[in-house]
Amino acid sequence: MLTMRFLRLIEGRGILFLAVLAALAIFVSVGNLLVPPGSPFHVSTGAVVLLGKYLCYAMLAIALDLAWGYCGILSLGHGAFFALGGYAMGMYLMRQIGTRGVYAHPILPDFMVFLNWTELPVAWWGFQSFPYAMLMVLLVPGLLAFVFGWLAFRSRVTGVYLSIITQALTYALFLAFFRNDMGFGGNNGLTDFKDILGFNVQAQGTRVTLFLITCLMLALTFILARFVVASTYGKVLIAIRDAESRTRFLGYRVEHHKLVVFTLSAMIAGVAGALYVPQVGIINPSEFSPTNSIEAVVWVAFGGRGTLVGAALGAFVVNYLKTIFTTGWLAVYWLFALGGLFVLVTLAMPRGLIGLWEDIRLRLKRRPPAEAPAELHP
Repeated sequence: MLTMRFLRLIEGRGILFLAVLAALAIFVSVGNLLVPPGSPFHVSTGAVVLLGKYLCYAMLAIALDLAWGYCGILSLGHGAFFALGGYAMGMYLMRQIGTRGVYAHPILPDFMVFLNWTELPVAWWGFQSFPYAMLMVLLVPGLLAFVFGWLAFRSRVTGVYLSIITQALTYALFLAFFRNDMGFGGNNGLTDFKDILGFNVQAQGTRVTLFLITCLMLALTFILARFVVASTYGKVLIAIRDAESRTRFLGYRVEHHKLVVFTLSAMIAGVAGALYVPQVGIINPSEFSPTNSIEAVVWVAFGGRGTLVGAALGAFVVNYLKTIFTTGWLAVYWLFALGGLFVLVTLAMPRGLIGLWEDIRLRLKRRPPAEAPAELHP
């Protein structure tokens, strides 16, 4: 009974997505740890890190799709929530370095010693504890989204105006975190991590474990998002997206619904950022760049907004293309390719890859069967 309810909740597309994700987790972990390097089935540690980064981006895309695809909140600032979660994890990892740093200070990170700081800032208190750091991963992006959303939605700021404000928020944080006196590493950010929960972050086993944890968190994020959008609350979100004024006239507190989904989306983005940092080994203010938030919108639009699976697929495909176009002589053409992709989606694929696939399937089903050739009579 529970199994059938779960399958109905996830739907066919979601089941396929989870199956592919499970297969990817098994193939990558076995290929990296058990298959010898000379084998064509060996997965290098670099590939594990790259795929783990893609999975984190897929989580960010699902978070954005939850707000934009199902509630119509086009946020150009989700990169800020992603970066804040990453900084919370980075602060925990920096506190674990201790005397193994360049200046061997037992408490202060190296950049603080270099800048002649004499004591740990209040913002860093408690980050030597992993549970506290994980709480901040959720609380900081969630609290910022809650305060911002409460002010914006209460004032009924919508559409392009809301998008511009979210982008301004991201840019303000981008500039603030570049300052050395903020106490977050300035333009260099946080890096040179040693271990996480006592395990060496550079070790092969640790990297595979982080990859598997990211796979699990992506699956749980997808299931949570499906639960939200399939519920009565999710139906109200869709109503708000399609006809906000009518939904308000029916007596629903539109501002409350939008605030909840926006805050939840920000918290998911923060978790994605926290998983991203130990795998790539650095977090700096460039993660707050408005360009990153705009790219996330392209991921969702390319994959198909309002589908969840399409958002994750778009994140994988676009970032794979980015990996190709930012390597070697193609690097100078990446922004042109990204812009062209956005134009292509807007004009020819308004429903993204998922919508295109559904249209193809529908046309194949409607195609009449071929007529049998007439018999020839002598």
